[in-house]
Parts: sequence; structure tokens; C-alpha cells
Amino acid sequence: MQITITDAAAEKIREKIQNQHGYLKLKYDTEGTGCVMNGVPILWHVNEPVEGDIKIETNQMPILVEKSKMVFYDKEIKIDYSNQSGMFQLKSPGQTINGRMSFKNQ
Repeated sequence: MQITITDAAAEKIREKIQNQHGYLKLKYDTEGTGCVMNGVPILWHVNEPVEGDIKIETNQMPILVEKSKMVFYDKEIKIDYSNQSGMFQLKSPGQTINGRMSFKNQ
């Protein structure tokens, strides 16, 4: 899996986490969806990895991804930030996976 983080997204991530210690994580959130197949990718800032997380190096900063959820992502994905919507976006070359991706500090 290859993850690219745009300059706009990296700037907004740094603004949100400031100088806090921790890790950026691409979380496949299934809470409230009723089914693991209906998850929504979101960005988390976590204190430390949990079992099953793998660290992927990107062009900007490393990011944790749940190994068991990698099947839900394309081989190439990009994390972007839209100033127009004020939201992060997760895209692949062929589709927008989540055009309104939230960010949570854990």
C-alpha cells in the first residue's frame, strides 16, 4: 500500500496535533454501522499503536493502518484537505473513498 499526503493535508494535520506526541492513524471506523463491511475511513491521532497496526512511511509523515482493514483500501491512496469543505479527503486514482473524512484526537 502506498499512501501520499498532500501538502495541504500535512499542514492541517500538523496544525491539529501541534507538538503532541503520538501517531497519525488511518482508522476504518465501523462504530454504529452495524457491519464491518460498512466502515468509514477517518484520521485519528493516537498515543501509541495497538496490536494489529502497521506503520507505513509516506511522503510527509508515517501513518498507522490496521492490517486487518487494509483490504478495504486501494493500493494507492492519497490523503488531501479541502479548504472549500474544511474536511480531509481520502482518494485513490479511480475514486473518492471518503470526501468528508473527520479527524479525531484520541
